[in-house]
Amino acid sequence: MVLFFKISDPNYLIYMGIDKYENEDLIKFGWPEDIWFHVDNLSSAHVYLRLKKGETINDIPADVLEECCQLVKQNSIQGCKESAVDIVYTPWANLKKTAGMEAGQVFYHNENAVKVVKNVKKNREMVNRIEKTREKREVDLRGERDRRDKLEREEARAKQNEKKRADIKAAEEKKKAEELKNYTSVMKETNMKSNKFNSIDDDDFM
Repeated sequence: MVLFFKISDPNYLIYMGIDKYENEDLIKFGWPEDIWFHVDNLSSAHVYLRLKKGETINDIPADVLEECCQLVKQNSIQGCKESAVDIVYTPWANLKKTAGMEAGQVFYHNENAVKVVKNVKKNREMVNRIEKTREKREVDLRGERDRRDKLEREEARAKQNEKKRADIKAAEEKKKAEELKNYTSVMKETNMKSNKFNSIDDDDFM
């Protein structure tokens, strides 16, 4: 089961695993558009924010970032009791699993790709608003990821085909322009010959 929440901007999807075993599947079948959030140095839920196509971690609106941090802090057994915590977040693709790691435990491929929000204090009003939207759903994580990848491949092929058509059209137009240029050059008066002074009068044969 996956828990979904609604935040201030409906264009973003925010969700988290119900337990550490669910987190394993979320780590395995996350999307390149996903940003992972966690309380730094404490056990907490794995919260994911799905960005819009073309966005990066630096494009997250400030209010959306705050909502993600509040949700993570609230869903940490120890973190929710602390007056303030630090929240780490990084692209899903930066999460690293190695053999022997416990369920839900992760490392990073690149520490420099990890961002930190310092000193996050509880915003009770914001937390209550988000938690009221909590919805539990059965999700085919593998199937959704496969469909996402298939659509991406189809879009990539469509773009390649469109580029090929554009290249062919451009080449044809270039060829026509060159042919017209050559024809115009040949037809210039200075390049044309005349038989005006070399004509033979039929009377010369009389």
